[in-house]
Parts: sequence; structure tokens; C-alpha cells
Amino acid sequence: MLSPGFGQDPYVACPTLPQAGKLGKPIGVFLLVAVPSHRHATARRSTERRSPEHEVNSAKIAAFRPISHLAMNVEQARFNMVEQQIRPWEVLDQDVLDLLYVVRREDFVPEAYRAFAFSDLEIPLYENAGEGERMMQPKVEARILQELAAKKTERVLEVGTGSGYLTALLAARAHHVYSVEINPKLKAFGGDNLRRAGVENVTAELGDAAQGWQKHAPYDIIVLTGSTPLTPQALLSQLRAGARLFAVVGDPPVMEARLITCTGEGSYHTTDLFETYLAPLKNALQPARFEF
Repeated sequence: MLSPGFGQDPYVACPTLPQAGKLGKPIGVFLLVAVPSHRHATARRSTERRSPEHEVNSAKIAAFRPISHLAMNVEQARFNMVEQQIRPWEVLDQDVLDLLYVVRREDFVPEAYRAFAFSDLEIPLYENAGEGERMMQPKVEARILQELAAKKTERVLEVGTGSGYLTALLAARAHHVYSVEINPKLKAFGGDNLRRAGVENVTAELGDAAQGWQKHAPYDIIVLTGSTPLTPQALLSQLRAGARLFAVVGDPPVMEARLITCTGEGSYHTTDLFETYLAPLKNALQPARFEF
């Protein structure tokens, strides 16, 4: 049995390790480990800058990975993830919450890290993955899904496929998702996950969409899974009237998760949602820099 506290922010249930130190009170084969609360998300991005939170996550995952095959009560863990991590993070749309029980997150997590599928951690997408090659925290994925409010008639551009999990969530709500991944290894990984999950309304493509993807434009929704210092005009121009773009905009340490709605040709309304940290997309649009 898992402790009722499994998955509760700021605690994550982890397998007990010999000589793990006084990390928490053992409960069966699990103990409660204090994990700093993070308000940043990560997807496929460049690896030039690593945050302190990234190093904390890496250390904890590395420490417990050798026995990550231990069985756990998956449905209880999923319930706790939704009720103790996601709902308190202002995700209250019941359709979104229900979908998290349908799309099985653990099926999109690399096997070596599957014991962490419901933890409030960034999960590497492969061995020695960089900071930009990790799954977002579950609460951030759910918040993005809620804010975009995709409809069954809408077409989505996702910049960065990663594991394919957010892709699958978007596909469950939208008509079709065009997901573009710059990393061939992740394109293959995410595509395989989507096929195994039976997701058919996704077109996964290899390429660089950080500054737009004209091939299937215009779109009803555009999602950037990494940050950008500036919002590319090329992406804005690929939105239909009434369409939405989600992006994390800015430079560290100050970044803002932002929802931009196209209200008419060349006209946009911007809503700042929450502060966060997200490593930049590879080839993200950069501002002019002064050199002395």
C-alpha cells in the first residue's frame, strides 16, 4: 500500500534505499521525501543553462532509479497526482481532470523512470538527457491543457513533441495535432508512444518550428513546449482569428507563461498566467544584443 500522502506537493513517494539517510518515515517499501516545490516546466529545449531545480531533480532520480521497478498502486498514485498536485494548481476544469485518468501518463515515461510517472518532478526522456529533454511536471501539462480549451473542430501546432504525452492530451480534445520535433531521437520516442497509445489524429514531423511552421497553417492553437525570449511574429501570423498561442516568454530568471489570443488580423490580446522557468527552444528567436 502507498501512503495517503503519495504524490502530495511538496512530497513525493519514492522507494526506500539502503542508507538513504533520514529522508522521511518509511511506509512499506516507500518513504516520503521532501522535494522543493517547482513552478517551471520543461520540454524539448537547448541545454546551455541548467537551473538549480534541474540539479535537485537529477540527483533524486539518479539516487532512486536502481530500484524503480518496484510495483506501486498505479491508480491510487494517479488519483493522488490529480487531487494533490494538479487540482490545487488551479486546474478545475473537470473535463481536463477526467482526461488525466484516460490518457495513461506512465505509458509515455521511459521504462527506467516509470516509478516517477506521477511525481511532481521533471523526468528525463532518455539516459543523460539534457535539461531541455525532460517531461513537464504533471500540473503544468494540465494547466496548459485547461488554458488552451481546445475544441473538437480545432487544429493544433505543437512545437516540441518530447514524450508525446502532452500531444496525446491535446489530440483527445482537438480535431488534429501537428507536432514538430527537432531532435530525431525524441521524434522517434514520442511517435512510438503515440502509436502504442492508439492516438491517430496526430501528424508527427521532424523539423524546426521554433519560429513557425507554415506547412499546415493557419492554426487554431499553437503550443511552445520550451521558452522563447521573444514571441516570433511568424508564429502569430499563423493564427486564425480567435486562435490561441501558449508560450513561456522571457529570459531567466524572469519568465511568464502567456496566452496570446488573435482577436483579428494583426490584433492580439495577451494574458499572463503564471511565473515559471523553462529552458529555451533550440533556435528560439533572440533579441538584438549590444556588444561593447
